[in-house]
Amino acid sequence: MKYGLVTILLATGILGQSALAEQVDSGGTLNPDEMSLSKSLSRALEGDVDMVVCAQGYMLTKKGDHDAARKLFRTCAEQGWTGTMTWMAYMEQNGLGKAENPETAAEWDRRAAEAGDPIGQFNYGLDLLRGYGVEQDIDLGKSFIDRSAEQGFETAEELQQGGYDWKLVTPDADEWKFQRIY
Repeated sequence: MKYGLVTILLATGILGQSALAEQVDSGGTLNPDEMSLSKSLSRALEGDVDMVVCAQGYMLTKKGDHDAARKLFRTCAEQGWTGTMTWMAYMEQNGLGKAENPETAAEWDRRAAEAGDPIGQFNYGLDLLRGYGVEQDIDLGKSFIDRSAEQGFETAEELQQGGYDWKLVTPDADEWKFQRIY
């Protein structure tokens, strides 16, 4: 008797759940896929990007899915979203999803800088001051820092006030990476 009742309850529960699953709520779908990371990635891979889709790359990076973040950021960058160019540079500089690549990092910084992005200008200026991923060019580096500061980027202004000493804006833990060894 006990087992018969349990079987009936389980069967009723399972059948009841499938019946509920088929019902459509007139209020809409709970947790629709439209704002999910997977939906943003699929939209990006189809070339359909906007600010919201491009920003999802940050979440992909933070959850450790660097391959997906790179795909999303690259698509956005190719369509002119400069913030994703600086993220591509960051990923290349820090070896997220691939080995570190200073030259590619500097190239992404350059693209963002030339597109007028103040963070890209600052980062490319630092690349030039340090000689990181590019041939060292102090004067050109200062000019990119100045462009960034003119747009109000406070860290660029701090670097100007500090005599363009890149160590002022570099965490001690990362300083080794930018030391010239020749």
